[in-house]
Amino acid sequence: MSDPDAPGIDVRPIEEAEFAEWLRALNAGFLREPVVSAEVVEARRPQFVPGRLLGAFDNGRCVATYRSFAQEVTAVGGAAVAADAVSNVTVTATHRRRGVLSRMMGADLAAAKERGDVVSTLIAAEYGIYGRFGFGPATTMTEWVIDVPRAGFGPSRPAVPDDGGRIDLVDPEDVRKLGPDLHDRVRRAQPGAVSRGELWWQVNTGAVPFFSKWTEPFYAVYRSAAGEVEGMVSYECDDKWGDAKQPLNTAEVNWLIAATPGAERALWHYLCSIDWVQTVKSGWRSPDDVLPLLLPDPRAARITTQADWLWVRLLDVVRALEARTYATAGELVLEVVDAAGFAGGRYLLDATSDGASCTSTTRTADLTLEIGELARLWLGDESAQRLVTLGLVREERAGAARVADALLRTSRRPWCPDMF
Repeated sequence: MSDPDAPGIDVRPIEEAEFAEWLRALNAGFLREPVVSAEVVEARRPQFVPGRLLGAFDNGRCVATYRSFAQEVTAVGGAAVAADAVSNVTVTATHRRRGVLSRMMGADLAAAKERGDVVSTLIAAEYGIYGRFGFGPATTMTEWVIDVPRAGFGPSRPAVPDDGGRIDLVDPEDVRKLGPDLHDRVRRAQPGAVSRGELWWQVNTGAVPFFSKWTEPFYAVYRSAAGEVEGMVSYECDDKWGDAKQPLNTAEVNWLIAATPGAERALWHYLCSIDWVQTVKSGWRSPDDVLPLLLPDPRAARITTQADWLWVRLLDVVRALEARTYATAGELVLEVVDAAGFAGGRYLLDATSDGASCTSTTRTADLTLEIGELARLWLGDESAQRLVTLGLVREERAGAARVADALLRTSRRPWCPDMF
């Protein structure tokens, strides 16, 4: 890599007057048309927070972009943890491998540490980029495609739930009114879920035109027999017919959230009962989602995508480990290596049924691991024993990895429903 401080490239927070140029560079970096309308610039202006949008400038032209924003991520047990969410990271093809991203990332993580954020989060477009900055893949997502005729419901299945609840199509205004409270209930019970601000609901219901093209989806709400909103789905349908004039439509889920098992079951059954729909695409779901087992024939759902999703970078090991709950009581001494210097050290984790404490210690380490590997373990998805087998974690005391798995792993896998 060439000198990251090479003259001619200025990495700094952008001014508001540079926002349109920054958006143009963002489009170029993501290989989208490098044109941004005045309408889109104004729609996206709420994203401009002084100091949180970084740019790299070469001879006055923006050649790299980076944005972070305040977020909460749900830890195991339901605690909301303050996060520095990273998004809109691009480097124009002409300026790759010149240390630009390292400079932007270093500046942002230092600022997040100074603010007191516990973790940093991102969704990685490419797997190999963020490990060197201390991030580790902490959740996985899975997408299913459901062959509706094979699912086993039968052509006469009604869309009405059989539990006394009901499903109604609603308008975007209803989603903006009902969605935030429902989502807060769901995300506080789901490790790995992240907060959605007001702007998210505006963008995803078309009230704020972030993009030059917008197609309004269908929105359906599940209400319990008591009239309480317990589930919601956004989906789109195509218009495809076969040569014999048979419908071959696909319903593609943008997002589906449910606060109860009954709501989740009712919404998936509804999607599989829509006339003309022969295929349902699930969107991003948890890798251990119950979806296939909600079908009379689970084989009607096949996995089309399974990959890493939410990446986490711990900035404060003590607060991160104390924020979550543990499956059993026990002690573990972790030697955490952090090349960037934000969160390294030797820590004693003492977990009980009443909570956990994490303190610096001089006791002999049980496990030695990089900060990114600890991030893999933090939400309970990864196995310490598996990381030992891969050579990514070193076991200093025989059996320590099994102790770590007994403490850290969860009965259900963490899941982040959102892209950001």
